[in-house]
Amino acid sequence: MIQAMTASGARRARGRRLGGLGQWWGVLVCALLIAAWINRTAGPAVVITLSVASLVWCLFQAPVTCGAPRREGGDGCRNNAKGLLLGCHIRQHRWQKLKMLILRRQVRAFCSGLFSDGKATVVTLAGLGSVVSALVALIPGLVIGD
Repeated sequence: MIQAMTASGARRARGRRLGGLGQWWGVLVCALLIAAWINRTAGPAVVITLSVASLVWCLFQAPVTCGAPRREGGDGCRNNAKGLLLGCHIRQHRWQKLKMLILRRQVRAFCSGLFSDGKATVVTLAGLGSVVSALVALIPGLVIGD
């Protein structure tokens, strides 16, 4: 019990020390990925690593709204969430977001939630861009502009 309280206290202290910027590390990774493509001296291993890191941030840690369906209908949940795949602090919302990917009838609702607001749109486009970047770096001879 004491150990659990100490761990959560350490996380809060770390969050205060970074001033809330710890959740935005993916933006720096995306900027480095763009710089790696512009510079062209970075090898494909660097581009693939930065692309995967950017995708992980978009899917699991980017600050977006939850968007899980609610009983009242209307818009989805408006609580803050981490990543496009995870829900907010409500455990049921996490399962609902993951179920939306598996159930064929709910995939459309999940995909429409990817472009529901400005933050979600930017994170979705960054994730798609990182996937395309990794694929281009993996396939030799596909580099655009050479």
